[in-house]
Amino acid sequence: MTTTASPSGKPDTGAAPHPHTVSAADPAGTTKLPPVVWLLGAVAFLMGTTELVVAGLLPEISTALGVSVAHAGLLITVFAIGMMLGAPAMAMATLRLPHRSTLITALLVFAAGHIAGALSPTFAIALIGRFAAALGTGTFWAVGAVVATAAAGPAASTRAMGVMIGGVTLANIVGVPLGTAGGQLLGWQGPFWVLAVLSLIATVVIARQLPADKGGSDTSVRAELCSVKHIRLWLVYLAIALVQGAVLATYSYVAPLLTERAELPQALVPLAMLGYGAGALAGTTFAGRRGDSRPYVTAIPAAAVTAVMLGAITLWATNSIAAVILIVLLGAAGIMTNPILVGEVVRIAGPGRALPMALATSAFNVGIAAGSWIGGIALTSSLGLRGPSLAGFFLALVALLPLGILAASRRNTGGLDDGRTLVLDHFQCRGDGGSPQARS
Repeated sequence: MTTTASPSGKPDTGAAPHPHTVSAADPAGTTKLPPVVWLLGAVAFLMGTTELVVAGLLPEISTALGVSVAHAGLLITVFAIGMMLGAPAMAMATLRLPHRSTLITALLVFAAGHIAGALSPTFAIALIGRFAAALGTGTFWAVGAVVATAAAGPAASTRAMGVMIGGVTLANIVGVPLGTAGGQLLGWQGPFWVLAVLSLIATVVIARQLPADKGGSDTSVRAELCSVKHIRLWLVYLAIALVQGAVLATYSYVAPLLTERAELPQALVPLAMLGYGAGALAGTTFAGRRGDSRPYVTAIPAAAVTAVMLGAITLWATNSIAAVILIVLLGAAGIMTNPILVGEVVRIAGPGRALPMALATSAFNVGIAAGSWIGGIALTSSLGLRGPSLAGFFLALVALLPLGILAASRRNTGGLDDGRTLVLDHFQCRGDGGSPQARS
């Protein structure tokens, strides 16, 4: 396994361990995390907030920009597309670039996208701003995880990743509801301005706190491409996209669902979104404890419960109390598969690979883009407000197919990858400066 110098001077294995496992080198979690890890976790909070804060403000945005609610949902779709394309592209483009300058550039692009969105006089310019913000977010995730694990060192790399993922989880619990409430009070542009200012502040702090580095990785584009040859890896990506699409088909239009169908007062929508975030935190915590040893025993029931919740929303979300309870349960079940499937990406592709993890980010955003788009189409159909959750119900059912195939193949290999595939990839990629020897 090749190593590179981290910004902190520690060797960087490039490993991207499952965020919910405990490092064997640091079983008690006694290694103190460097401040830069917490700084990157705070930036991850901003990135997580911006992706879904629009979901709670669609009525306000549609009114202000003169488009339908379904059309305004494209602001979620285009952000997901930007992330879908940006994460793997930036993972490859920044392999040999200095990490500090790359993160600073990503945050400046992120801020510029939000300023453009806040100032946009037309919906088209708002879309361009969202796409720019998504490219900045994709670049951040392509580099930030490497910087965090390198700064923490091998003994604490797992906890470093946990801090970054925790930033996104906290965004769902706190950032999105607060942004929604702020948008309702100050106008929908308010959260955009706040995120732009906070990202500029983060840019200054990163420029001061993160040591200068030469960047660069010993790996090559060919080695990264070799690491994504596993068919099972693409089944994991498919499952990620389908489950995420199922949830986002409904959650993208949660505001009109709650206010128009369930007749929940608009001022209480942020509280419902807070409940969704709390459910998501409970689901990911449970999955992190159970998913390592028996991933599909946990993931398959979670996908099935997601389908049940979406079916229940379609049928019974006509009462405000019932609707809020179902949204909270949807957050718990629908997000439960995320840490499990990300862990499967690391296990199948091997540690130290940027492209497989970037493609996992893309898979999530394929689901977000497809789910919000399909949900918008269903919303404008004769099904009306029942359409998005019904579309999500069918996507969740389809997700059971790749999950079932993955579970069966895991049983057939005794929980291990096919050794012949690993050996084949090993010889195909040897000598390129980044062979999969790290996986063996």
